[in-house]
Amino acid sequence: MTMQSVWDKRFSAVARIWRQNRCLKSSSISVYKLWVWRFSLYCQDGRLEENSQLTLLRVSRFAEWYAQTHDVDSVVTFDAARSALRSWAVALQLLGETVPPWTPSKRPCHPRAALLRDFADHLRLDRGNPEGTVHKKLRHISLFNTFLIRRSRPLQRLRLQDIDDFVIESRRRYARVTVADFCSTLRGFVRFLHMSGRLSVDFSSSISAPVVRRSERPHRTLPWADVQRILRSVDRRSPCGKRDYALLLMMSTYGLGAGEVIRLTLDDIDWKVSTLRVTRPKTGVEFMLPLLPAVARALGSYLRHGRPVHAQTRHVFVTMSTPHKPLACAVTIRHILHTHAQRAGVSAAYLGTHVLRHTHACRQMELGTQPKLIGDILGHRDPESISAYLRVSIERLRDMALPVPTS
Repeated sequence: MTMQSVWDKRFSAVARIWRQNRCLKSSSISVYKLWVWRFSLYCQDGRLEENSQLTLLRVSRFAEWYAQTHDVDSVVTFDAARSALRSWAVALQLLGETVPPWTPSKRPCHPRAALLRDFADHLRLDRGNPEGTVHKKLRHISLFNTFLIRRSRPLQRLRLQDIDDFVIESRRRYARVTVADFCSTLRGFVRFLHMSGRLSVDFSSSISAPVVRRSERPHRTLPWADVQRILRSVDRRSPCGKRDYALLLMMSTYGLGAGEVIRLTLDDIDWKVSTLRVTRPKTGVEFMLPLLPAVARALGSYLRHGRPVHAQTRHVFVTMSTPHKPLACAVTIRHILHTHAQRAGVSAAYLGTHVLRHTHACRQMELGTQPKLIGDILGHRDPESISAYLRVSIERLRDMALPVPTS
């Protein structure tokens, strides 16, 4: 058997896995085949063992070599080669071949990256924060780090004025409650810097946040007709569309938050008794919901015809690109919502991940559902939390009021 025929047989096996995963079109597979063949020739000419070269660092060297020898754009070359060869590496693993970790386990760490890692460990081990909270706080600090880099300010010379300036700038871009959340994270971060000897003065108590009064304004919601327009705009013919429709339908129907949807696993769905087990992200409390027929049909369509067959996770909703990981965070859900809202022509001043949750609660209130039941489904411990939805409903009812005769 010739080398070409061996390679063709190997590629056919990998392509079969790609097709089973339903995430690559035939045109994409053809492009991937070209890059894999180029990589194979590169390894052959350099007398390199091909599988051992399937790491991010070595693929980047291949891409750099290819860009130089063919006089093409290095960034475009790297992006194309990385996508093709990472998908190739994952498929080879599924076929039982030994492939090294895509990202090396030990590599030089940038000082700021090391700092974020240490802060994350502090949040987990010392503060007992759950992973969702850790991820959110690290994102806050990353934004703050970017702000400091722009003004060439090292953390060792951090001043209270820097934090004040960051808060003022953030207030122009984010809601008041979000900026207040930033300030809470920064207080903890400054205390950590002082405790770990990275900052000589602890001025965390001097960090001022915008005042946010409880129930100061009603939750932001969408008209139910807009939610229906968003759901109808999703193209359910594609695997990605099947995923997005099932995800948005569940959030709209049950009032689930992004954290609850992201954490759903295949084991949480009981098809025999038609129930859905949901876990609260912050408290870890589990509760059961009925698996409604429309949701069951959407989930069944996604799981049978949309979800990658070889996803290496039990999570229900996964990425459609290799290596098919669970959806990362609320930002991903927000992007999905924004994409389909824009396609449906729905615009609103605020389209965060909780807008479907708030809309669901408001609609249930308008339909006459008991506030206690709404609170139980949404996980509100304080009955007063439902008053915000009542205020939204009253505002909606104003639009429906009949004119009062004047004579």
